[in-house]
Amino acid sequence: MVSLKLDGLGARYGRKTIFSDVTTPELEGGCLTALIGANAAGKSTLFRRIAGQISGAGTVRLSGAQRAELRYMPQDTSTSAALTVYEAIVLALKQDSHSWRLERSELAAVDGILRALKIEDLAFRQLGELSGGQRQLVSIAQTLVCRPRIVLMDEPTSALDLYRQFEVLELLQEYARSSGAVVLLALHDLNQVLRYCETALALRNGTLEAVGRTQSILDSALLRRLYGVEARFETCSRGFPIMVVDGIEAAA
Repeated sequence: MVSLKLDGLGARYGRKTIFSDVTTPELEGGCLTALIGANAAGKSTLFRRIAGQISGAGTVRLSGAQRAELRYMPQDTSTSAALTVYEAIVLALKQDSHSWRLERSELAAVDGILRALKIEDLAFRQLGELSGGQRQLVSIAQTLVCRPRIVLMDEPTSALDLYRQFEVLELLQEYARSSGAVVLLALHDLNQVLRYCETALALRNGTLEAVGRTQSILDSALLRRLYGVEARFETCSRGFPIMVVDGIEAAA
């Protein structure tokens, strides 16, 4: 069983504290976990802290996985590299390798992730020629091609059209189930969180406001604290929970 646990995590930029004392129960693999919160709540910095890109207080504890099996996809996927899509995915696959020799199994992995994301037609396009949505799909391919056990993705659907958003979320959900990986996604669309993420972490002003089963922690009071909106939760005709925003909180 793969799991991720945060113990007293903190991070600062200079004298400014971004978040402090972020402690979670064990976040188990096999399902999607959402990281939610308003802009500047500290979500991207938390990802960077977990990924080891910045230092700070506390400990990131991995069970059933090594640090080398963690992959982080940042929010900004722009690049100036003069590479084709295929080359970029191969580089991501080989980033921890001591050899550039490509085995048949590795070529099959690259072909497989291109096929899974339905971007085979982009394989020999230059990265600089791609649209924002296409570049985001390539970044997802780069993140998943080595089948990591811990996956951190910062707004992985932000540049995608509606069809592609749901396609990617279903792919990530199936990846988590089939691999047993911990998959942590920063998402702004809370209806997608309700639909696809079994657990959620809520950040507010650098503090972990809530953590637990998504449908247990997401309520009107939490959304008022996180986003300053008046919202309610209902169940649609197909049995899915949905959030309806009635307006901005008067005091916000």
